[in-house]
Amino acid sequence: MTRVAAIDCGTNSVRLLVADADPVTGELTDIDRRMRIVRLGQDVDRTGRLAPEALERTFAACREYAEAIAAHGAEKVRFVATSASRDAENREDFVRGVHDILRVEPEVITGDQEAEFSFTGATKELTGREDLTGPYLVVDIGGGSTEFVVGDDRVRAARSVDIGCVRMTERHLVQGGAVTDPPVPGQVAAIRADIRAALDLAEETVPLRQAHTLVGLAGSVTTVAGIALGLGTYDSAAIHHSRIPYERVAEITARLLSSTHDERAAIPVMHPGRVDVIAAGALVLLEIMERTGAREVVVSEHDILDGIGWSIA
Repeated sequence: MTRVAAIDCGTNSVRLLVADADPVTGELTDIDRRMRIVRLGQDVDRTGRLAPEALERTFAACREYAEAIAAHGAEKVRFVATSASRDAENREDFVRGVHDILRVEPEVITGDQEAEFSFTGATKELTGREDLTGPYLVVDIGGGSTEFVVGDDRVRAARSVDIGCVRMTERHLVQGGAVTDPPVPGQVAAIRADIRAALDLAEETVPLRQAHTLVGLAGSVTTVAGIALGLGTYDSAAIHHSRIPYERVAEITARLLSSTHDERAAIPVMHPGRVDVIAAGALVLLEIMERTGAREVVVSEHDILDGIGWSIA
């Protein structure tokens, strides 16, 4: 066994997985899995730069993770950064800061690489299941972008488009420095138009409607699942591989879009860092289901982070 550490730094959160990896089978056994919401992509869509306070929040999480990696004795570390750091003019400040803390070079990967990691992490456990047949459409709804990947035993087509819960919120729901609470119909219509245009782009590359199973990843999807399941607290084991029907996704999205900040914050499974962006994230999921005709979404807690871990193994 080799003990590995995988870090996924996205637009909204930075996550750590420390696991024992079997180099022959690629199997992972979790040792430590944690997440911090740092909002690295704060205002990147507007300014094109990573904000100093967003960088410091991210570096604070990296310092915590460096201690955990050392405590667990991980032999190999891989740090992957996605949408926000791809888009930022000052991404070298981010790269230098991460390297100083973790002594590993962060890899600012392309959307296609992100899609492949997500697909591997999400579908490895589904192979051989008779109730969930391929091809799979894996959708990873992040803070800055959403990845679409179609495949079965391997990736057949992939596309990353700039619709994420943070980007859509900041672009359409922020007025006077605050999130509109709740959004007005015109704002919701503008988000829908952006999502639909992005889905048109994705369909140029990825046959979205040809998949048999829709697999949803990341915090917006898992939060919607937790609400649909009526969980009193966030329960990763209950959410993993749950199957949420379209009707419930539509009902929950409508509820989130009509609720206030305090009402969303009071939802038991809601992470404080998702309160302002969850409505936009849920709307992305709903629009994807409507475009593809999916009657349900299979929710996976295993995603790009696990794909990074398997890549090390």
